[in-house]
Amino acid sequence: MKIQELADLMGLTPHTIRFYEKEGLLDSRHIQREKNNYRNYSEEAIGRLKLIKKFQGIGCSIAELKTILQDHDTNARTNQEVIEWILQKINEIERKKDEYDHMLVTLNWMLTYRKLLNEDPQQAEVMMEELRLRINI
Repeated sequence: MKIQELADLMGLTPHTIRFYEKEGLLDSRHIQREKNNYRNYSEEAIGRLKLIKKFQGIGCSIAELKTILQDHDTNARTNQEVIEWILQKINEIERKKDEYDHMLVTLNWMLTYRKLLNEDPQQAEVMMEELRLRINI
């Protein structure tokens, strides 16, 4: 199939698919060049792109994807190594979640403060003073 057909099928852009090819995430099993130099994608490319999207969905970088796909293709990791990688990824996501939770607390405080400035400026000042005392300003 041609690149636009594959892009439409996968919900990607042709540019993204070319980028994956350039980065080595798609190879000759997935792409053949016709005599006119057009790319022709195999059915195997669909499975590969689904795998790429799945791993991107859990926050994997391009560098991680290269390693994961190479290991997948060569069956290089033991089950225990895969388990350890999954545990590391879980820990990474939990750290990021904690950071996002902290950001949300700050944003919610800011929103409450700004709304109080409109509705009850004295209460807003009390909020600000409590914050100053907490952080020793």
